Amino acid sequence: MSGLTPGTIAGGTATVAEVLDVYRRHLSRGRARLASLTGGAMEVASDGAYVWDSDGKKYLDCGGYGVFLLGHRHPRVVEAVISQIQRHPMATRILLEPVAATAAQALAAVTPPGLDYVHFVNSGAEATETAVKLARAHGRRRLISAIGGYHGKTTGALAVTAKPFYQDPFRPLLTAEHVPYGDPDALASALADGGPACVILEPVQGEGGVVIPPPGYLSRVQQLCARHGAFFVLDEIQTGLGRLGSWWGADSEDIRPDVLLVGKNLSGGVIPVAAAVATEAAYGPFNKDPFLHTSTFAAAPVAMAAATASVTAIADEGLIERAAWLGVEILGRIEKALAPLRGGVVADIRGQGLLIGIELSDAHAAGELVLHLMEAGLLVNHSLNAHTVVRLTPPAVLRDADVDRISDAITSAATALSRSTTSRKRKL
Repeated sequence: MSGLTPGTIAGGTATVAEVLDVYRRHLSRGRARLASLTGGAMEVASDGAYVWDSDGKKYLDCGGYGVFLLGHRHPRVVEAVISQIQRHPMATRILLEPVAATAAQALAAVTPPGLDYVHFVNSGAEATETAVKLARAHGRRRLISAIGGYHGKTTGALAVTAKPFYQDPFRPLLTAEHVPYGDPDALASALADGGPACVILEPVQGEGGVVIPPPGYLSRVQQLCARHGAFFVLDEIQTGLGRLGSWWGADSEDIRPDVLLVGKNLSGGVIPVAAAVATEAAYGPFNKDPFLHTSTFAAAPVAMAAATASVTAIADEGLIERAAWLGVEILGRIEKALAPLRGGVVADIRGQGLLIGIELSDAHAAGELVLHLMEAGLLVNHSLNAHTVVRLTPPAVLRDADVDRISDAITSAATALSRSTTSRKRKL
C-alpha cells in the first residue's frame, strides 16, 4: 500500500513521486508520463486568479479549459455551495426540488429570448447528448457539424466532434457529416442533399484553435436551418456566460437556436454543471414525458446552488463588460510581446473577449511555449483539435496588476522561445 492518503494530501506531505506512482497504478500511465515531462508540478491550492503548487510556486491561471471565468473559489459560489451542502446536497428526485427551479429561472433569464426550458446535466458532453436526443425525437436523425468542432467525447457527442484521432478507436459511431467551418455555402449544399438534419456548431471554435467565423456566418446558418427544417444547436459550452465579452456568442448576430448548450462557466469553477436550454417547441418531447431523458446526479441541489450563484455573480459584478475590456487589453499586450516572432515561429494571434489563441508554426513550438509560460508562472492550454494553437482563457476577475503579470510572462516566454527556436535551427 502507498503512503498516499487524504491526510497526507491535506497536510501537504504527499510527494510528487508518491502521486505519480498512484497515477501509474490506478489512474493513467499516459497522464503520469505527461506530468513527468512538465516537471511534475502538483497543484494543491487555488484562490481567485491563482493556483499554487506543492512547492509553493504561484501561477496565474489562464488555462482550465475555459472553466474559471469567475476564478477559483469565488466567494459567492463557495458560500452558496457550502450552505446547500449543509442543508440538502442531493435530491431524492421524487419530490419537487426548489433549488433546481431557482437555477433554471436564473439561467433562462439571461439566455436569448425564447430559450426558456432548461435541462440540467453534469457535463458539456452530456449537454450535447441531450441536444442530439431532442433532435432525434423530432425526427432530425441526420447530424451535421463543422470540421474542427469540439462537442465532447461521449459516443454521441464524439460523432459530431470532427477529429478522427478521437473517433477512430471507437467506430462505428453515429453517422455525422462535417462541413468547413465559416462556409455557409458548404452547409447549404449539405442540407439540400439529404433528409431532415440536426446542425451543431460553435459561435467561435475553442478547441479548434480559437477560430472566429466571418461576420454574418451565424445568421446565414440560422436562415439555412429554417429554410431546410433543420434543428439548430448552438454549442456555447465554452463561449457562453461572458467568455466572449458578451453573455453569448449568439448575441452578436441575434441568433435564436432551437437548443443552446451551456457549461464550464455555469459551474463557477466549483461544482460541475451544464445545461441544454431549448425553445418550447424544441423541448416538446421532454415536456411530454419527463422520464424520457434523465440522469441520477443531474440537477443535484448542490450543483444548482453553484449555477444560480455563478449566473448571479456574473451579472451583479459586471463581469461581461469586464471580460470585454480585459480581452482587448490582454490581446493587445500579447500582440506587442510576440511582435518580434510574428511571421516566424508565431503564425497568428487572434481572440474574442477572454478566448485568445496564439498559433505557432508547429506543434513542437506550441508545446515549448506552454512550458515556457508555465516556467514564467502562467498556466495556459493547448487546443485539443489544433495542436499548434496555445489557448488562453483568463478569468474576468483579473486585476490590472494581473494583466501586467500576463504581459511579463508572455514577454519572458517569447525570449525563451526565440532562443530555443534559434538553437533548433542551428542544429539543423
